[in-house]
Amino acid sequence: MTYDTLQYDVTDGVATIAMDQPDTRNAMSDELLTDLLAALAAARDDDAARVVVLASTHESTWSAGGNLAGFASEAPLVHKHQGTDRFPSVFKLIGQLGKPVIASIDGHCLAGAFGLALACDLIVASDKATFGTPEINVGVFPFMIAALIYRNVPRKTTNELLFLGDRIDAQEAKRLNVVNVVVPRDEHAAKVAEWAGRLAAKSPLMMKLGKDAMYRQMDQPFEDALDFLRSQLTIAFATDDIQEGVKAFFEKRDPVWTGR
Repeated sequence: MTYDTLQYDVTDGVATIAMDQPDTRNAMSDELLTDLLAALAAARDDDAARVVVLASTHESTWSAGGNLAGFASEAPLVHKHQGTDRFPSVFKLIGQLGKPVIASIDGHCLAGAFGLALACDLIVASDKATFGTPEINVGVFPFMIAALIYRNVPRKTTNELLFLGDRIDAQEAKRLNVVNVVVPRDEHAAKVAEWAGRLAAKSPLMMKLGKDAMYRQMDQPFEDALDFLRSQLTIAFATDDIQEGVKAFFEKRDPVWTGR
């Protein structure tokens, strides 16, 4: 399947979804969000895709965030409200994908795109990446992505980002544990490929069970989370892959996953 606003490719177990709207710096228009939903669903349903990399073809920007032109349009309010459903739909689909998602960020990641990055499981940033929520500077507020930022960044720091609208560089993002790793730009693609390859080599069945459990327990009360996770461990005991993984470990060989 081809898309109007992004590029999609699956190679060696890695599905790469690259936002490709350079004229708008990958502003998250209805069209781009619709394509993202379709591409993520395609990766979810493709057994050949074991990990997803969310990238950009733009040389200096991952995404500039929400489409401001759409905010100021004269469309009926009900249409605007219905249109904003695409943002949370993308965030939820990433969490429910059953496969790890890496945000490959080598440039500016701003506004709604910051929320998109935080919805991903891992973030590999180059030293040229920047992050921020500048919406307040143009009379907007980052309402929906606040839920993601508060779950990833300390409260007072989140307040600072939301209220002041300043940007932070990649090293500050790493200090705040917003990103997993920061590498020089000329090493960025190789680091993303390395991590994606390592993830693709894991048991896809166990990865799905694990990610689904992580997503489900996130906001459960502690004791409920423990009970739920215990039940998931029992299910994992019933799989062939867990038996194969342990057997391969003791036999000092690479496991052969069957997905059963």
